[in-house]
Amino acid sequence: MPDNGTYPRGVKLGVDVGTVRVGLSACDPDGILATPIRTLSRDEKKNSDVGVIVKQAAERGAVQIFVGLPRTLKGQEGPSARMAADYALLLAAALGRAGLDVPVNLIDERLSTVSAHRSLHEAGLSSKEHRKVVDQLAAAGILQHAIEMQKSRGQDVGRRVLAPAPAEESAQPGGGSADGSGPASETDSQRAEGNREPGQS
Repeated sequence: MPDNGTYPRGVKLGVDVGTVRVGLSACDPDGILATPIRTLSRDEKKNSDVGVIVKQAAERGAVQIFVGLPRTLKGQEGPSARMAADYALLLAAALGRAGLDVPVNLIDERLSTVSAHRSLHEAGLSSKEHRKVVDQLAAAGILQHAIEMQKSRGQDVGRRVLAPAPAEESAQPGGGSADGSGPASETDSQRAEGNREPGQS
C-alpha cells in the first residue's frame, strides 16, 4: 500500500515475458533483495501462466508487480515491447477479476536477459541448465532494478498499466475469463503505452 503517496511498500513481484517462457521473481517486504521464484510456460490459449502469477500475488500479499519492457539500446519499443505491454494488460485485468488491487507497472528491462545469461555462464552452468532458470533470473534483475530506483528517487517508477473497465472488457470479442484468458486488443495495448506516471523510467 502506498506510503505518503510515494510508492508502494511491501512484497513486489517481477515478471520477464518471453514467447515461450515467463520468469517470475519476488522481493522481501522491505524491498531489499529480489529473488527468482519460478519459470512458467507461456500459455497463449488459456493464459494459465497469468493465473499462476495472480495466485502468487494473492498468496504473498504483493503490493505491486513490475513487468519488464524490452527496449532497444536506443530506447525504442518493438514487437517484444508490444508483447510485454499486452501481457501486462492481461495480468492487470486478471488481478482485477480476482478482486486484487495490485498495480502493474511496465519497467525498462534493457539487457536483463543478457546479464542473466552472463551470470549463469560465470557460475559454470551449461546452456541447457541456463534455459531452466534464465527467465526467472532475468525477472529478479528487472525487479531489483525497479525497487532500487524507487528508493533512490523516493517515488514510484515505470509506466502504470490500467485494465479496461469490466463492461468494456466483456464487450471485447473473446473477452478474458477469470483465469486471465483472452488477448488484449489494440486499443488496450495503446492504453498501456499511454498511461505514464511521474518517475517513469
